[in-house]
Amino acid sequence: MKSSLLVGALVAASLFGFAPAATAEPGITVDLGRPSTRTNIALDGAVRLGTAPNRAAEATRTGLATYPLALTTPANTFAATVDSGVPAGAELAIDVRGRRADGQWSEWTEIRPSTPAVLPVSTADVELRAMLSAPEGVATPALRSLVVTPSRSSAAPSASVRSAGLSYRVFATREGLVGGTTANGHVITSRDHFVALPSRRGLSANWAGEYSVRVCASNGRCEWAPVWDVGPWNTRDDYWNPASVRQEWKDLPQGRPEAQAAYENGYNGGKDQFGRTVANPAGIDLADGTFWDGLGLTNNAWVTVTYQWTGTSPAGFVDTASDPLNVRSGTTTSSGVVGMAANYAQVRIECRTTGQSVTGTQGTSSVWYRLAAGKFVAAAYIRGGGSAPTC
Repeated sequence: MKSSLLVGALVAASLFGFAPAATAEPGITVDLGRPSTRTNIALDGAVRLGTAPNRAAEATRTGLATYPLALTTPANTFAATVDSGVPAGAELAIDVRGRRADGQWSEWTEIRPSTPAVLPVSTADVELRAMLSAPEGVATPALRSLVVTPSRSSAAPSASVRSAGLSYRVFATREGLVGGTTANGHVITSRDHFVALPSRRGLSANWAGEYSVRVCASNGRCEWAPVWDVGPWNTRDDYWNPASVRQEWKDLPQGRPEAQAAYENGYNGGKDQFGRTVANPAGIDLADGTFWDGLGLTNNAWVTVTYQWTGTSPAGFVDTASDPLNVRSGTTTSSGVVGMAANYAQVRIECRTTGQSVTGTQGTSSVWYRLAAGKFVAAAYIRGGGSAPTC
């Protein structure tokens, strides 16, 4: 088992600015005292880490705060001026994302000290995210002020997508760590259902699934699950993206995790981004329920992962009382169970058909959605997805 890690990078900054584009609008001062969501964050005139337990299997504290950014005109380029105090060994990162025309979010993109963030779409619906972390014994970072300057420039390249989304075969390990805390603040429960990917670009908020994956094992079972943790091995390896988008390791083929290249080919001296010897080629960690119950795995294994947010087909979100939704081979509740869809997970819908009437959180309906060949879920438990074509 390989635990998922989010390790603070070495950052030392008190005030740094990013040069805006020539077409920039006036800067927007973010009200740091009013985040729309926050996890393990204390507000005392600055944004600091709270007192929640350390990350799972790591002596590292992590906190997230999200802020909506009100724009009067669409923008895709974001520069920032940040007043902060970041002790050596701690990390403060400012990320931005925008809502696409289909209503889904782009990936989070970091606003770097030397480079503004450029999104693949221009939009007026934008969110910012402050990520703070510090190892045990290191003082919390402090974000005192944040001014963001939006502008429009040539759009960033985006990963080419298919209707279901980008899909790659990677090695999966079981995360375990029951009782630990994930990168988004989720406390891991017994037989939990979520995954970890080695980049925070696709990290969902706790109890949300805007970034989810479909994981399929060689036995034919699949699970749809939200991304709630960062790892394994690396934290800046969005390997599913092409080199023009990928955050690091741009010389590797698209779809090949750095850990796999290090383990199999001695890439980067066989080390991960932190200098640790890579002991397995993992590109995804699976929570115990996803590993055992959703996929029926007994050992770490190669799986096929589809990154749902890169898709273009109609999207819905699983909405149950708490338990995962059974994925069935047909459109009745007596059809065989061929996988699971975790609560909150985003699902891309191929088409809709009719079957047994089911009563769920969305009411009573005889509509069933086909998520993949031979894999159906009752629409009564799916929020959204109504625009799916008829099968």
